[in-house]
Amino acid sequence: MDIVPPALTLADRAALPEEFRLILAEHPREVWAEHRDFNGLAAFWLERHLAFRRVLETLGAETRRLLDGQIAAEAYAPRLSRLGSRLIGDLMGHHQIEDEVYFPELARLEPRIARGFDMLDADHHTLHGLIDRFASGANAVLGETVDAARRDAAGRFLAELGAFERQLIRHLEDEEDLVLPVVLKHRVG
Repeated sequence: MDIVPPALTLADRAALPEEFRLILAEHPREVWAEHRDFNGLAAFWLERHLAFRRVLETLGAETRRLLDGQIAAEAYAPRLSRLGSRLIGDLMGHHQIEDEVYFPELARLEPRIARGFDMLDADHHTLHGLIDRFASGANAVLGETVDAARRDAAGRFLAELGAFERQLIRHLEDEEDLVLPVVLKHRVG
């Protein structure tokens, strides 16, 4: 992985940088579903990303319900444990195959935007730090047995979850805009 300039770091980006939109211009989002190869790897990739978004949304909603007293800690804890564990495991596996298999292959197919795949790889390192904070926050909530302390831990977890979600969503959107046009153009998968 090459060093990513600060302007391309996950926390600093508001959108996929223009220099990496070359293939997206040829294969914009609006035509992906009609592409002859969409139902292969491209559709699977989007389904995985949608699953990540849904889990984050559910975790946020459930944590707000806990804080609002709409769900008991005894009902919330197993859901947090199950969904949180699934999210972490799925994200780590997803990132590993991207970094080791897909990003190098896609960069080889489209060397004009190879630095974009380096940027996405760097995002994964940033996200792994956020995943660690997510796990610590979730474990803090799960470890509390006193209601007031659990509420405090849940409030902190919800704030961390929001920061994690914003950066993960930014990454997912940029990854989709960089990866899927190359997958469709070159009929990968």
